[in-house]
Amino acid sequence: MSPVSPPGLDPDRLRGHLDRELPGLVGGPLDVRLIEGGRSNLTYTVTDGVGRWVVRRPPLGHVLATAHDMKREHRVISGLHPTAVPVPEPLLLCEDDSVIGSPFYVMEFVEGTPFRTAEQLVPLGPERTRKIVLGLVDTLVDLHAVDPAEVGLGDFGRPEGFLDRQLRRWGKQLDASRNRELPGIDELHAALGRSLPHSPAPTVVHGDYRLDNALVGADDTVKAVLDWEMSTLGDPLTDLGLLIMYSSDIGLPDSPVSTSSGAPGHPSPAELIERYAARSGRDTSALSWYTAFAWFKLAVILEGIHYRFTLGQTVGAGFDRIGDLVPVFIEHGLTTLQEG
Repeated sequence: MSPVSPPGLDPDRLRGHLDRELPGLVGGPLDVRLIEGGRSNLTYTVTDGVGRWVVRRPPLGHVLATAHDMKREHRVISGLHPTAVPVPEPLLLCEDDSVIGSPFYVMEFVEGTPFRTAEQLVPLGPERTRKIVLGLVDTLVDLHAVDPAEVGLGDFGRPEGFLDRQLRRWGKQLDASRNRELPGIDELHAALGRSLPHSPAPTVVHGDYRLDNALVGADDTVKAVLDWEMSTLGDPLTDLGLLIMYSSDIGLPDSPVSTSSGAPGHPSPAELIERYAARSGRDTSALSWYTAFAWFKLAVILEGIHYRFTLGQTVGAGFDRIGDLVPVFIEHGLTTLQEG
């Protein structure tokens, strides 16, 4: 009896398309499994019993094509694949909805582990944890060293006014999910707007750069950076600010938001910033702004999840505690900005 395939990816239709476009790639019936844990776009592993591949498609019932643009994701990893940035090799882009019901792309399967929590790092020991996290910073430096024009990504975004647009965008997101008092969040938003830093030369930015968006190999090196759906051209320090936020202790041992900072051997935020600055040559003196912006952005995202939960639109473990996190993120944002 053949395994039941998850919704959103018909194995026979996929195989027929692959046989037409990449003859010889697939040698038998396809087994499709959904990879759990994705934030937005759906990710599947596909195997014929010999080879393995990964398929990405938009969420089921997606409405805004631009929010889940497969062509854009495929384009950025295609541009980065020949560089020092580890990304899976892209194999095929299909923009024809008639094949599986939406656009999708196929890429190589990369062996590796996504470490989501400090608890997962603990068994590795301090030395291995330190190597992995510092390697994540070095990979970010490699990404920001890529000349977008040289890899066909010179028009991948609009870097002029990037920070101002980002701040306005997340302010609108906040307004769209306001249904309770959130002391300090308007103060944080306004303070960020008053102290916008001058951005360095634009680079490709990942947009959600953190440990669990990377696959780590058995040798403790980063084998692939995943989930490029937020990528664009913009201010590279937004990636670093987000990584620092995710590497900070939020003081809640049972938080549904994963951070890796509690594992023995994990470098401190100051050490990560110093590593990035030394290897990239960039001025990181304004990084408190970027980190505070990351706290604000996550507070808005979490408030949106909490808002949908109160409307009964989100179910699952941990969602009932998301709302309690938002004031903590706001406080960290204000404190970070004041300390800077």
